[in-house]
Amino acid sequence: MNKVEMIQAMAQKNGLSRKDNEKALLSFMELVADALANGEKVSLVGFGTFETRQRKAREAKVPQTQETIQVPACRVPAFRAGKSLKDQVK
Repeated sequence: MNKVEMIQAMAQKNGLSRKDNEKALLSFMELVADALANGEKVSLVGFGTFETRQRKAREAKVPQTQETIQVPACRVPAFRAGKSLKDQVK
């Protein structure tokens, strides 16, 4: 399901207009991104937790040239599913 399909499904499920659902979804995505950029966790009980994780610096090879390069340490976004979501997916 992509973003457009998600907005259409939300509109059918909650009876709000597509435009209102689009605003809500975009606001949610923006708030999660801002919180993660500030190093905060976003925890939705029963659904899951959005957080950042630290990746260590490492060496990698460029596939085309087989050259070894250094990849610096960085923070990456991660999602950990909650119990209710895991149970629903089973």
